[in-house]
Amino acid sequence: MSLTRSRTRRGTAAALTLLMAAALGAAGAGAAGADSTAPQQQTETQKQKQKQRIASSALGADYKITLTALRSAEDPYAASVRLQVFTKSHGAWKESDRVTVGDVDGWFWYPLTGKGAVCQFSTAGTEPAPVTVSLLVTPSIGCSDPVHYVVKDGRVYAG
Repeated sequence: MSLTRSRTRRGTAAALTLLMAAALGAAGAGAAGADSTAPQQQTETQKQKQKQRIASSALGADYKITLTALRSAEDPYAASVRLQVFTKSHGAWKESDRVTVGDVDGWFWYPLTGKGAVCQFSTAGTEPAPVTVSLLVTPSIGCSDPVHYVVKDGRVYAG
C-alpha cells in the first residue's frame, strides 16, 4: 500500500471517529435534556406505586368508605392500611375521618395489594354504620382477625 493511500485512510478514519463522537455527544446532550423531566415523571410513578385502593363501599348517598394500602417509606415490604370515610358535601365526596387499621407498617405490601387481599369488608347503611375489616396477612398465615368499627355522623369509632 502506498504512503498516500495509508494517510488518506487514516485521515478518513479520524474524520469518521470525530463525526461519530460529535453525533454521540449531540445524542447524549439531547438525552440529558430529556432526563431533566425523568425524575418528575419517576416521582409521579413512584407515588402511584406507594398507595393502592384495596376496597371501597358506598352506603347510599350518606357515606363512602375506602380501604387503601400505603407502602412504607422505610421498608419496601411493609405497609399500613387506611380506612377513610367520605361524606357528600355540595355534590362532592369529602373526607370526614380516617383511621389506621392495625399498626403503622404492620402489614405486608405484596399480600395487601395482591389477589385475595381483602378477606372481609362489610358495611351497612344504618346509623351508626358498622364496618368490619379482615385482611390477608400472608398466604401461609391467612387472614387477620376481624376488626370492628362504627361510623356515626361521619366519624369512625372502634366497635
